[in-house]
Amino acid sequence: MEIKKTPRLPSVLLAKLAAAAACVLAVLLLLKNSFFYAEPGYIYHVRTVLGDEQVVTDVGYKFYPFGRYNSWKRAMTVQAVRDSNANGINAESDQVTASATLPPLSIMFLDQVDAHAEATVRFSMPGDHESFLELAHEYRTPDNLLRTALIPAFKETLQANASLMSAEEYYSGGRTEFNSEFENQMSDGIYLVKRKEMAVASGRPAAGSANAALGKDQAEYGEDTKTIFVVQKVLDDSGLPVRKAQRFNNFGITVVSALVTDMRPNKKFIERMQLKQKASADRAIAREQRVQEEEQRLLAIARGEREVAERQAKAKVAQIEKTTNAETEKQLAITNANKLREQAAIAKETAEINLEKARVEAETRRTLAEAEAYQKRVILEADNALAQKLEAEVSIHQIWAKAFAQRKVPSTVFGAGGQGSAPVGSDAEVKAFMQMLTLDAAKRLSYDREVSTASK
Repeated sequence: MEIKKTPRLPSVLLAKLAAAAACVLAVLLLLKNSFFYAEPGYIYHVRTVLGDEQVVTDVGYKFYPFGRYNSWKRAMTVQAVRDSNANGINAESDQVTASATLPPLSIMFLDQVDAHAEATVRFSMPGDHESFLELAHEYRTPDNLLRTALIPAFKETLQANASLMSAEEYYSGGRTEFNSEFENQMSDGIYLVKRKEMAVASGRPAAGSANAALGKDQAEYGEDTKTIFVVQKVLDDSGLPVRKAQRFNNFGITVVSALVTDMRPNKKFIERMQLKQKASADRAIAREQRVQEEEQRLLAIARGEREVAERQAKAKVAQIEKTTNAETEKQLAITNANKLREQAAIAKETAEINLEKARVEAETRRTLAEAEAYQKRVILEADNALAQKLEAEVSIHQIWAKAFAQRKVPSTVFGAGGQGSAPVGSDAEVKAFMQMLTLDAAKRLSYDREVSTASK
């Protein structure tokens, strides 16, 4: 096998290659130390090798020949939260969480109740170049700005804001006012205040119980005042509150938002609030029970009134019915009485008419009787009542003749026929009897048979 040898490069060519590599390396070093990429949301303080300063706010690659630069967040956040990574300050490297994270701050309310507050304040960096350069010259790095200006202002303002009200006021509806005052003081400065003690009326005068004769109406004893602490804002000549200005405002830094997210008082206050809540709940329950009892009482009264009303209504209906029936019976009785009275009046009038009629008839009959009697009397006085006498005699003989004609005796009667013997009804005896009657009648015609008349 034949081995071929590689030819060596000339030394001149090697020198050229080394020079070219050195030039490329120099260019790379120059580019590396002269360009950087400006991220969005940051402001850059650039210093060049010639001593010039620039403020870069645009996004993209920027040229700084062999200079230096610092990146500042456009907005920094100071946050006091309950976190395991508290006290961690990552001003430039932390691009997600807050610029400064603190543990919950211990504050003291006006009524000496301590609490741990969680709050968040977001600061906006100045936008003009002069203010930003002045800020960069004063604090040099964002870490210094946070440690020496923003965090102390955050703590001081939160603690000063807590001294404006008591914990009772905060938990009794003053939370919104507390948050509003905190944002106001973070933006415009801390109020200068002075604390005063004031004696006010408690509104609940105590009553003595030594005099048993007074019962519940005991005389007042002791004092009905209590001492409270009031914080008053110091006012200037124009009546506006005097403030301690925030130092960071001098560099154009503004507060975007200030929020108090949580407040945790001490255990004793929590226990006291729990007792107060329990007492309030008990009062509310008692009030509801009292209202319920009052409603039950009113319901019982209303139910009793309804029953009374129903009974009264039934009684009234029965009364109206009885009254109506009585009135109906009364009207019927009046109607019947009127009817009977009218009938009696009609009967009376009828009786009067009948009486008058009877009187007329009686008078007529009497007149007729008197006329007839007068006529008879005149006739009798004229012929001695002959016609009547004859008529009477004829009637007598007719009766005797009829009786004789109808007598039931045999045609032949046997008898003694002597003188002094009893008559036996023979024809001779009848004939003699009839002759006697005829003679007697004729005799009677000869005397005056006077007919007597009744005197009036």
